[in-house]
Amino acid sequence: MTPTYDAVVIGAGAAGLMCAIAAARRGRSVLLVEHGRTPGEKIRISGGGRCNFTNLNATPANFLSANPRFCVSALSRYTPRDFVAMVDRAGIAWHEKAAGQLFCDGSAKQIVDLLTGELAAAGGELSLSTRVEAVERGPDVGEAPGFWLQLSHGPVECRSLVVATGGLSIPKMGATEPTLERLRPLAGIAVEARVATVPAAAAGRKAPKPTAFAEPILFTHRGLSGPAILQISSFWSHGEEIAVTLAPGTDVFEALRAQRTANPRQSPHTALAQWLPKRLAEAITENVLDPLMLRSTEGASRSTQREARAPNLADLPDRSLRALDAAVNGWRIVPAGTEGWRTAEVTRGGVDTAALDSRTLAARTVPGLHFIGEVVDVTGWLGGYNFQWAWASGWAAGQAV
Repeated sequence: MTPTYDAVVIGAGAAGLMCAIAAARRGRSVLLVEHGRTPGEKIRISGGGRCNFTNLNATPANFLSANPRFCVSALSRYTPRDFVAMVDRAGIAWHEKAAGQLFCDGSAKQIVDLLTGELAAAGGELSLSTRVEAVERGPDVGEAPGFWLQLSHGPVECRSLVVATGGLSIPKMGATEPTLERLRPLAGIAVEARVATVPAAAAGRKAPKPTAFAEPILFTHRGLSGPAILQISSFWSHGEEIAVTLAPGTDVFEALRAQRTANPRQSPHTALAQWLPKRLAEAITENVLDPLMLRSTEGASRSTQREARAPNLADLPDRSLRALDAAVNGWRIVPAGTEGWRTAEVTRGGVDTAALDSRTLAARTVPGLHFIGEVVDVTGWLGGYNFQWAWASGWAAGQAV
């Protein structure tokens, strides 16, 4: 006879594991299918191996979707505190970083072990290295139309089918941009910054309010990365500008004018190094002042030009200080693109929420079919928000299958 389950969940990531646990706890017979050799692989490698497993400040405002209200039901019924309680019951030590981000003190594998242990304790089955080769509407299973699946080890039938296959993303890096050759020597530098979208106004309408993140950026040999760049990439579209403020909260022009009076013999890059890493301050000074100095000494001897390339603050007029200010706090770039799926952190878009019930994550036109986690058009900010959506959407579907 073909094995029959109340629910089959495809994908043993965060959402799939949570859904299978919630359903099994309700006495449902559950099969969790995973094509990989290990469950929870993205959990294991997240947060630098320590798993940023939720964010205490998660609200619907931290998620992008064509329907911003879609995530409200699941997030309100399964909160960050609910997941923390499960972590605490397992005795897993954790700590809070900036902005409510929670990480394991030890290995992220503790979270994977917690979830697989909870699944086993609830009586759910986990089938690893198992491919789903076909899915069809099957014979009635219990009181509802069911599904027939051809797995790599044989067929199974179920009353409810949950798709938790995630997106195409694997966390690695960030976005590239057109001044790559100029940035390569700065690889490895990190700086606290503010990165914002520069939305354009549609015909006859005001430009929408920009979205901004004040977090670190990282210069890499392939462009710009770091939390602020990864965050803004969810709101950026190809061809649009982004604005980068490298010394947020500082009026660099006025500060340099004050320094010019107080310490006129100080070099510009030393002055900028009060707010920026030294190597970055030197690069900005060189890129901004060299062209200005060379223009002002056209026709002069080479020795005069070399001396002009290393001015003191006293040598700089206000226009040069304004140019430095613009380079630090008024940097506008048009990213050439992202690193693609190979290095993406999260997947934007997914199954249209208009086709799903927000309370159960069930397809409106296919009874018994549910979609959860990253496969749905709900994308959280970075910092534990996407894991919270996985736990919440998985739990919500687990109450319904």
